[in-house]
Amino acid sequence: MKFRTEVDINVSERKIGTDDCIFSMGSCFAAEMHEKFSEGQIQSLNNPFGTIFNPYSINHAIQQIYDAKEYQENDLILANENYISLDHHSSFDARSAKQSLELINRKIEEANQFLQNTSFVIITFGTSYIYEFLPKKKLVANCHKIPQKFFEKRFLGHQELTESIIKTIDILKDICKKDVQILFTVSPVRHTKDGIVENQLSKSKLMTAIHESISGKENCHYLPIYELMMDDLRDYRFYKDDMIHPNSQAVQYIWEKFGNAYFTDETKVFINENNKILAALNHKTNDDKNPKYQEFLQKINQKILDQQKKVKHKIFG
Repeated sequence: MKFRTEVDINVSERKIGTDDCIFSMGSCFAAEMHEKFSEGQIQSLNNPFGTIFNPYSINHAIQQIYDAKEYQENDLILANENYISLDHHSSFDARSAKQSLELINRKIEEANQFLQNTSFVIITFGTSYIYEFLPKKKLVANCHKIPQKFFEKRFLGHQELTESIIKTIDILKDICKKDVQILFTVSPVRHTKDGIVENQLSKSKLMTAIHESISGKENCHYLPIYELMMDDLRDYRFYKDDMIHPNSQAVQYIWEKFGNAYFTDETKVFINENNKILAALNHKTNDDKNPKYQEFLQKINQKILDQQKKVKHKIFG
């Protein structure tokens, strides 16, 4: 007898190896996946424009990365005593234009180089809502707490959604490795501020657009992350206190499901060993000169050296 609806991720023919590069972009769930890859010492880069949610803005960001665009001061606006890029998350805001531009352009250059060696891309869409900044008649990725009167909120149309997704696929296939796998997900995080009904409509539009856009396209796949959270883990004990974001137990469950479908056996062992090393490195002591603690550190360092021999990239750097 079954007491829950279990959701599986289809096993991939193309597996993630220990030296593969993983690029992720989109909602905060993309950051959760990136953190798991990083803890396992798999090469990963996440959200070079910061957390952004809708397909139009994500496509725009990837286009800027592909073009290796160098942002200039006239690409910024001054608001709330900060220089702001409406293409970016508020984490790029700074009190000086120079400081903001240095971070923006460094992240674009880093992402451009990383994508050229990327084998797997994970795109996580959070919403099909978008805001237009009325003074410049510009669709934006983030409102940066600028007063609402300067924006108009609307749904992206179906054609806008599909065109954004298809353009994203075309760009990634051109800049990434030849056999790049592009994985699309819908974030399980509900945008309750939009309204419960409106959030569901927003997610539905995303799912429809994704499935239509990737139909018949080689190397493009949908990961049922939203379904895993909504159906498989249909219980508030799998949420953080805000009752919106998945908690660490839920993220770990989804991560294991993903790993079983996409990791080689070698990668599973590599990540598992590195997680053990990371847990040991996080061990605290009141006496770091204690001979037993020094012996413990030597054993950990030897394990790191043994793990390093398995891959070309630097680990635990």
